[in-house]
Amino acid sequence: MLRTASALARSTHPGPTVAVTAITVILGVGIGLDPWQWATLGAAFLLGQASVGLSNDWIDAGRDRAVGRTDKPVAAGLLSGTTARNAAIIAAAAAIALTVPLGWAATVAHSVFIASAWAYNLGVKSTALSVAPYIVSFGLLPLIVTLSRSEPAVASPWAMLAGALLGVSAHFANVLPDLDDDRATGVRGLPHRLGPRSSGLVVAGALAAASISIVVMPGPAPAYLLAGLALSLILAITSAVLIVRGQPTRLVFRIIILGALIDVVMLALSGARLLA
Repeated sequence: MLRTASALARSTHPGPTVAVTAITVILGVGIGLDPWQWATLGAAFLLGQASVGLSNDWIDAGRDRAVGRTDKPVAAGLLSGTTARNAAIIAAAAAIALTVPLGWAATVAHSVFIASAWAYNLGVKSTALSVAPYIVSFGLLPLIVTLSRSEPAVASPWAMLAGALLGVSAHFANVLPDLDDDRATGVRGLPHRLGPRSSGLVVAGALAAASISIVVMPGPAPAYLLAGLALSLILAITSAVLIVRGQPTRLVFRIIILGALIDVVMLALSGARLLA
């Protein structure tokens, strides 16, 4: 029982799951959601993201085995594909049900968010449109948060644009380390078609554009956001220069992650600016 529970937890992709959930809760607190609202939203996102991770391990089990992904419980034989599939479906349904108290608009938006992420796992990842689910889901994230208010509101266009751009960077950065393994198993998404150097430049450009949209587009910004923008642009330019000079390295990947974290913090600190 404990072994199965541990394998299930690992198959939820806990790192990204917790990260996206934390971002959502922080945004909710920032725009003034009541405690029960951001707690409910956090639980719904935790389950929704868990369902995405579980569905990934279930659907990709064959490909993961082919490239020796022993870190994936289903591929390693520590969890059956049926168990992962059933848990993924239950988690997705529970995530949507938990969103219902936050209103029909937030529920619909969160349902689209989850469906888009599942579409990526179900096959879009192997097409030239592989980035589309990331654009849709991350672009919707600020909107889901603002729709969860007692008086639902639309998120500012710049906030959804920033979310979409962070989604672009997340997709390319996530795929970069696995380009060779993916090619070996027939996955040819947009990053695979562009190659590592161009994909790295896309990540740097998307992060820089997200920073600009967060700080510049809403109007006059406080000093701390301007400082964040300057640092983010420096990191984006540095990573772009390193990429142009050679293949993306572990150092470049770390710089990219740091730049993404700064953008997320700036988005979280935007508070009421998130509202249209």
